[in-house]
Amino acid sequence: MAGTPARISSPDRVVFQDAPYTKQDVADYYRAVGDRLLAGIAHRPLSLVRCPDGTAGECFFQKHHADSLGDDVRRVMLAQKSGREPYLYVEDVEGVVDLVQMNAIEFHPWAARIEDPERPDFMVFDLDPGEGTGWDEVVRGARDVRRRLRGHGLESFVRLSGGKGAHGVAPIRPGPSWDTLRSFCEAVAVEMAGQAPTRYVATMAREKRRGRIFIDWLRNARGSTSVASWSLRARPGAPVAVPIRWEELGRVAGPAAFDLERARRRAARLRRDPWEGYADLDQVLPAPA
Repeated sequence: MAGTPARISSPDRVVFQDAPYTKQDVADYYRAVGDRLLAGIAHRPLSLVRCPDGTAGECFFQKHHADSLGDDVRRVMLAQKSGREPYLYVEDVEGVVDLVQMNAIEFHPWAARIEDPERPDFMVFDLDPGEGTGWDEVVRGARDVRRRLRGHGLESFVRLSGGKGAHGVAPIRPGPSWDTLRSFCEAVAVEMAGQAPTRYVATMAREKRRGRIFIDWLRNARGSTSVASWSLRARPGAPVAVPIRWEELGRVAGPAAFDLERARRRAARLRRDPWEGYADLDQVLPAPA
């Protein structure tokens, strides 16, 4: 049963550096894009980025449930090495607004649903540009990921990260284990880095990333997450992680092209989902070579 709709305390407190948006604006934004956001986060374990003093203060990740988060924030017990632990998830926009009341800005879902947490249903490649790497190279990299996945029989979709890069996301039929998914994604990243070593790396080592793009495949491990489509980012300017059509990728100014207000307007104007067909794809993860 739903709890009382969340009331926003300190609604006029400015949340973001270099942007005028308040805590109430954040809540109103998430209500406006609620259905679109929930398509990617509902009934999935979530990690949050919470910023009690706004983005100019200290922000932190939270993945465990607490009763203080609100009546509409749900609990799911998940197995961990230390035993079963309470993770959090939401079912509706009231749960999202409860989390905004507790100063959540970013939403990062698992690639699996709470009903079947050991069977992931999508993969994500985060194209993270190193120092000296421009947006044009990120665009090229995202298209390369798309071609690479198509070579494995998988269609993919693209999202501006709202940070430095872009995400290539491919839905899959639930079934493979987390380890199998992670191994497949590692192999794709290693292939790309091996064939274009001046453009890509498949390792986190920062000294190897200058002038190259890190094809971050590590987001595909159990418990790892990536930011949701339509989630705000806890960064100056209030950027949003916005899903776009592949045809739009070369026309946007960069990964943070949409701030809160531009993203809200985009969501209101869209006649077709930029990821149209995502939910209908029945793609099987290729068997290991």
